[in-house]
Amino acid sequence: MSTPIRRILATSAGFVDAGIQQQVRLGATVLRGLALTGKTRPRACLVYTATGDADMYYALSYEAFNAAGCDVTQLRLFPQPSADPEERLCGSDFVWVGGGSVANLLAVWALHGVGDAMRAAWEKGVVLGGVSAGSVCWHIGGTTDSFGNELRPVTNGLAFLPYANGVHYDAEAQRRPLMRELMMNGTLPELAYATDNGIGILYEGLEPTEILSDHTDGDPQRGAYVVRRTADGIDEARLAPGSDPRGV
Repeated sequence: MSTPIRRILATSAGFVDAGIQQQVRLGATVLRGLALTGKTRPRACLVYTATGDADMYYALSYEAFNAAGCDVTQLRLFPQPSADPEERLCGSDFVWVGGGSVANLLAVWALHGVGDAMRAAWEKGVVLGGVSAGSVCWHIGGTTDSFGNELRPVTNGLAFLPYANGVHYDAEAQRRPLMRELMMNGTLPELAYATDNGIGILYEGLEPTEILSDHTDGDPQRGAYVVRRTADGIDEARLAPGSDPRGV
């Protein structure tokens, strides 16, 4: 039996406007993750711990994933787990983690053993994905507004991916300079990957393999980035949507 491919989809993306008020549809980033499951009707599990399991986000997402041909379920942790975490996650083909407070997410996941369950699912070949907090969580850490309007570091991520992660890189002015500062002073690792809004990075194992985009306007400014601390400071290279980031 072949070893399952471990895949993570880390994004500042996921949903796009459906053209109708209070409705969204899945963007190209999530659709690519679903396609990688190899299933005609993937079992998708939604995990919205970062917003305290807000009903509105589940409702919008259920509709979008159903419209994309998925069987949808969820793992709620408020006020108590809705299912055994490992059983629910390992029984899925695709897991989507929503945005919100990554600090709260990591604390609640630790309490209920969700990190270990996520690792078991990842190693089984379940595609793990998420946006914002649902992107940072797979890494060693990154920048977050979990503690207030002024961004601060988070460094207790699951570390499935041994890098720092920057989200909303083009949309929030504090993100890029704080990431660089934290990398320079050693708070965050010397290698990071970041995404502009609407952009995602697909990892296979520990290696980024695809840069994905939910945008259809061909904006050349939006992309992902590989950020490195060097002896001379910070080096940053843009990764265009559709490009192969390996070896950059």
